[in-house]
Amino acid sequence: MLVIVGFLWLIWRLRKPVSWIVIAMFIAVALSGPVNLMSRKLPRGIAIALAYLGLVLVPAGIIAIVVPPLVREATNLANDVPGYVQDLQRWVNDNDRLKELDKEYNIVDRLRERAEELPTHLDDAASTLSNVGSTIVGSLFAAFNILILSIFMVAGGRRWVDRAIEFARPEHAPRIRRAVDRIANAVGNYVGGALLQATIAGITTFIVLTILGVPFAAPLAVLTALFDLIPLVGATIGALLVGIVTAFHDFPVATIVWVIWAIAYQQIENTMIQPQIQRRAVEVHAFVVLVSVLFGATLFGVMGALLAIPVAASIQIAIREWWDYRRSSLIELPPGVDMPPPADPPDDGGGGSRAKLDLP
Repeated sequence: MLVIVGFLWLIWRLRKPVSWIVIAMFIAVALSGPVNLMSRKLPRGIAIALAYLGLVLVPAGIIAIVVPPLVREATNLANDVPGYVQDLQRWVNDNDRLKELDKEYNIVDRLRERAEELPTHLDDAASTLSNVGSTIVGSLFAAFNILILSIFMVAGGRRWVDRAIEFARPEHAPRIRRAVDRIANAVGNYVGGALLQATIAGITTFIVLTILGVPFAAPLAVLTALFDLIPLVGATIGALLVGIVTAFHDFPVATIVWVIWAIAYQQIENTMIQPQIQRRAVEVHAFVVLVSVLFGATLFGVMGALLAIPVAASIQIAIREWWDYRRSSLIELPPGVDMPPPADPPDDGGGGSRAKLDLP
């Protein structure tokens, strides 16, 4: 009992590096597919470098697309607020009831004072950002360590797994190796399929918003793609946020068009795009998906929510292999006859939700 308590205490103390290792492991599994594909034509070291270069450039590109418009519009808003207050003053002066309320509570003058102070708060915001520099440095340190860990895993992970399997009993080694391969393929195929699906959602969103003339089409498309990665509710949340922006741009025409498009696209995504990307799938129950997403988000934040379904599917594969082993051990076979490996589940043609993962 003391050993168990001590082990749990140690895990709790090491929860941060343990979370880094878990995230690095899934990044390594997700990138092992592209690395293995490029390794057919290039040396493995160059393939790993190219894969991780792409991994670093993607968030850098997202930041370059999203941050400058936000900063520019925040500055414009701060400079335009005094004009909005003047418009409000004219509107109040034209309404006797509002004029009486303003005379009693002095609302417009207070708003004018705050509006005149707003541009100066931008300088204060810069000083505030300097106070969170340690947090940013800590995040960069964590990201750097996660990348280094995942690079080591991609470079030598397979050898480590084979060495670990060698410690198992000979009759168990094939089943363990098969389970490990299925988990790796499931995680890699799910991550690749989810990224492709999110890319399609972002591109189509950009096209629709450009046609409607909605400002910030590129940042909103990136936002939609990022939310589309979140299982179950991400696409709906992203569509709702974009709908709010369209309401300020051209209500109700642009908003109605966007709502119709968002509903139609989600149906197309669920019935056509996703089954094609993630066919030959093993289904994880929606309740298990929701619970795993909640647990993952609580433990590891947004990254945990994104990795929740691959983890749930990996646990499901491991339990299935264990159950098949237990069932086969209860069957008496003639001497010298081995139990055949369990057959993969049949391909039912697809359909469904984000809770589906490819298996080899």
